[in-house]
Amino acid sequence: MITGIVVALPEELAALTSKRIDKGHCVFIADKLLVAYSGAGAKNATVAAELLISKGATQLISWGCAAALDMTLRPGDLTLADCLVDVNNDELAVDHNWHEYTKNLLAPDISVRTGSLTESVDIVSASKEKLHLQLITKAIALDMESVAIAKVANKKALPFLAIRAIVDPADMDLPNAVSYAANAEGDIVLSRLLLFLALHPIELPRLIRLGFYFNAAKTTLKRVARQLDALADFSNKLK
Repeated sequence: MITGIVVALPEELAALTSKRIDKGHCVFIADKLLVAYSGAGAKNATVAAELLISKGATQLISWGCAAALDMTLRPGDLTLADCLVDVNNDELAVDHNWHEYTKNLLAPDISVRTGSLTESVDIVSASKEKLHLQLITKAIALDMESVAIAKVANKKALPFLAIRAIVDPADMDLPNAVSYAANAEGDIVLSRLLLFLALHPIELPRLIRLGFYFNAAKTTLKRVARQLDALADFSNKLK
């Protein structure tokens, strides 16, 4: 089986492989591991998931970072969604056997939190908005791509997993610089970010703290990446 992995951001990609992958393209990083660099957002994630399937992927992983909705989650915590909740509050299943296999595989080395993962169309900056989403969806975390990938997997009757490490905790308001620097697809434009910081230098300490949190998430993802070959081989292990 070929495992297709969708990655939205270059920093998340760097935690997975050192290979260069252009946005909108996919590359094999191992014999049975095919990675697509999608860019942020549901539309890009859908296109990337469909590309992976067209190249032979028989199971899909959503890989990267997430925002916490559960107040007990901290930066660097690993979430392994046991279901997903879309913007209409409809639930999508993950593959139960693969989920249990992955949780048991990672548990000796990494603390794994399970629960539902929900989606957002835009970057969710305010802690009060995260709290509101948690009350509505009961989800523990949030990202912009996993639900879209899960919908492609479900349509094709393929196994799906969402592996996401927490960056910003539920009680954190993101720096205003992040929203200002994000383009329509959710990618951070460096020139916008530098301009905002030049005009609002008081934002720098909060942005540095977010950088530390992002590094904690990347460190966790790198630990998971060392187990990817075994994780992707779950169907053979169950025989």
